[in-house]
Amino acid sequence: MLSLAMVGQARAQRLVTQTWRRFMKDSRCFTTSASHGNASSSPSANQKTPSYSYVIVGAGSAGCVLANRLTEDAQESVCLLEAGPKDKWLGSSRLSWKIHMPAALTYNLCDDKYNWYYHTLPQAHMDNRVMYWPRGRVWGGSSSLNAMVYIRGHAEDYNRWQREGADGWDYEHCLPYFRKAQCHELGENRYRGGSGPLHVSRGKTNHPLHKAFIEASQQAGYPFTDDMNGHQQEGVGWMDMTIYKGKRWSTASAYLRPALNRPNLKTEVHCMTTKILFDGKRAVGVEYVQKGEKKRVFADKEVILSGGAINSPQLLMLSGVGNADDLKDLGIPVTQHLPGVGSNLQDHLELYVQQQCTQPITLYKAQTFFHMIKIGLEWLTLFTGYGATAHLESGGFIRSRPSVTHPDIQFHFLPSQVIDHGRVASKIEAYQVHVGPMRSTSIGWMKLKSPNPMDHPILQPNYLSTDIDVWEFRQCVKLSREIFAQTAFDPFRGPEVQPGARVQSDADIDAFVRQKADSAYHPSCTCKMGSASDPMAVVDSNARVLGLERLRVVDASIMPSIVSGNLNAPTIMIAEKAADMIRGLPPLADPGVPVYQPPTLETQR
Repeated sequence: MLSLAMVGQARAQRLVTQTWRRFMKDSRCFTTSASHGNASSSPSANQKTPSYSYVIVGAGSAGCVLANRLTEDAQESVCLLEAGPKDKWLGSSRLSWKIHMPAALTYNLCDDKYNWYYHTLPQAHMDNRVMYWPRGRVWGGSSSLNAMVYIRGHAEDYNRWQREGADGWDYEHCLPYFRKAQCHELGENRYRGGSGPLHVSRGKTNHPLHKAFIEASQQAGYPFTDDMNGHQQEGVGWMDMTIYKGKRWSTASAYLRPALNRPNLKTEVHCMTTKILFDGKRAVGVEYVQKGEKKRVFADKEVILSGGAINSPQLLMLSGVGNADDLKDLGIPVTQHLPGVGSNLQDHLELYVQQQCTQPITLYKAQTFFHMIKIGLEWLTLFTGYGATAHLESGGFIRSRPSVTHPDIQFHFLPSQVIDHGRVASKIEAYQVHVGPMRSTSIGWMKLKSPNPMDHPILQPNYLSTDIDVWEFRQCVKLSREIFAQTAFDPFRGPEVQPGARVQSDADIDAFVRQKADSAYHPSCTCKMGSASDPMAVVDSNARVLGLERLRVVDASIMPSIVSGNLNAPTIMIAEKAADMIRGLPPLADPGVPVYQPPTLETQR
């Protein structure tokens, strides 16, 4: 299973190592401190100047938001650096169909063109499997690679952040920024936004298997929710998606592209940021490599890291910000001892419960060559049809057991079979539910492999390292099987594909989980937000790096703990909220917003 992934990883690693060696050969050594006294500043980013008000590292889900919002002020200038390419070739969505066609999402999981193609250490509690972590390296970041599912998490996630030391990040202070970002096709209400740049659509398929999943879940005793991002997350229903007029609506489409004509925004692509430049404890700029050439750019106000939960802590550590002992072991001069950098790594695991379908109505035929050509031509000409959706249009959230106050298990239903992240073709007519716990207690870490910025860091998520995580996954399998056993699936149900009829005992289920669970691609929390009294906090409640000046981190890495759902929508919200902080605007709030409470906690449903 790993051979294909490891070939791609090896190819990518050879490429970046060769680039780094050329750079080191052609460049002289440099220090970790720099002054920018000779750099000029100007609100016009198109002038040839090495200095801007803000330098943002990473044009991903958060960086694109910041680039747009910070350049709304014509008196400020922004330089946005991206390690990967633009998301469109010759400005065309059609020519870049592997990104912009929603149904084509697995293509970019199969190679490293737009993808960092990370892998973890062997996981001791998962039969020593090495886990594959795709992360976006392109305009839009992982919002240009993901499955376009728009899920905010539960209100209680943000109230928990407040208790964990992220002052001002409770639900009443986060909901307005979800609304600010969003333009929902169903219109505005107290929970939904109606005029933001991020277009969100609602699943509307008539596919009988999606309808069967929703009906079967209700037969199993779970409620229907008409908006799992609104008043009631708990239950099953139709998913929200970042798809607009048949195309992926990434943050590059929503935020960056509308700002590209502003004279105070400068973008650079194919540039690998290798170091933050400091004058003492003050960040003054960054150093990066572009086409083998070392370059610098300076910030008059702030340097903002938006590289994501792997790249942001990596860049901090490369710049001497992290655990002092680890940095010294690698020969990196210490700028600021912050042991929390790279710690607190959290992710969602999921697995697929698959059932063979007795009717030829799944996506199996759509994956044959002839049908793929037909689907592709319809999308290229009209942006409609099977190519205009990621097909994850129904799903839900349930509680794993009594006494749990809000959902801790998530479902995504798909009328198809996925094998090895979509890198292996489907074999049969089948449907599946993606299922996994939302608040696992296994906590990991990441560290530098070497001082070479081109070396991927060491990733240790410590999956399934606690007993409760093992139990919750066992529940995920049992509860999914129970839904698939309901009468709504009677016209479609064939033999169980996986786990398979032989897997019945708890021990057998646990073994299946160890062999088949995989990342849901939600790494987070590696630069956690918290109070100065928290020894593992990296940034304060304003996203400023503790102990340093003019340096912020704004991305999924600053989450104090992982939220109960997909991470793209929360990451966009974080950037919207941080943009107001950076601009000195008063925080938005919506006190007293109602949130659903289960009628009883004495039962699981």
